[in-house]
Amino acid sequence: MNAEFPILEFDGAREAIIEPARVIKPIAIPERCVLPIYFRVIQRLAAASRSTQIADIKTAMGPIPVYTMMHGDIPLTVVNPGISAPLAAGVMEELIAFGCRKFIACGSAGVLDRSLASGTVVVPSAAVRDEGTSYHYLKPSREVSADPRVVQIIEATLRSRGVAHRVGKTWTTDAFYRETPKRISRRKAEGCLTVEMECAAFLAVAQFRGVAFGQLLATADDVSGDEWDTRDWNTHEHVEFSDKLFWLAVEACLAL
Repeated sequence: MNAEFPILEFDGAREAIIEPARVIKPIAIPERCVLPIYFRVIQRLAAASRSTQIADIKTAMGPIPVYTMMHGDIPLTVVNPGISAPLAAGVMEELIAFGCRKFIACGSAGVLDRSLASGTVVVPSAAVRDEGTSYHYLKPSREVSADPRVVQIIEATLRSRGVAHRVGKTWTTDAFYRETPKRISRRKAEGCLTVEMECAAFLAVAQFRGVAFGQLLATADDVSGDEWDTRDWNTHEHVEFSDKLFWLAVEACLAL
């Protein structure tokens, strides 16, 4: 495809020069995988001897540990996918090559709708593709949609636990220091509730590889006004909420 800008030069070839399935061997790993952005969640699981490391995803920054854990009698994989679309997509690719097939991610997001109180759970139904990674997996488009079946499963999990939530669109960006008033206004106008850095890439990889994926976002700082409101997101109360979000993600993943 000829395009004025390289990011729009989509190539739908199924095989790349570095193909994960050719360079990464499958391992004995649970097919269900939870991807918490929160590193403290994984630290606490390890400290409580609730997880076991079975592999590493190797990077120049150092290894990303791959853990397994039991919830009831069902095993799950747990991995921190990192922050930003390229890293998260690469981690997901390697986990798919290992043998994972059902994914639920959880993490925090900035608020574009001020009516969303801090700590509200948002389930993305679609993501505006304002990052680069998804364009290497899917044809150019403004948005990428989540699998409605997965969204319904997540919603059912939240309802069963009495967790108030919203379902809606998120804005995936590569540049959190370039969330300008004009761009924020545009995203609000097209219905985005939140802004984060991974969802569009996760959804694109999932569609390309034919695996199940869904996400839970916890509303954090507010970028919807004239000035940034941090909402004191790093307080003890919010750290505790990250644990609750993780266990909700675990339950949703078990239901896939």
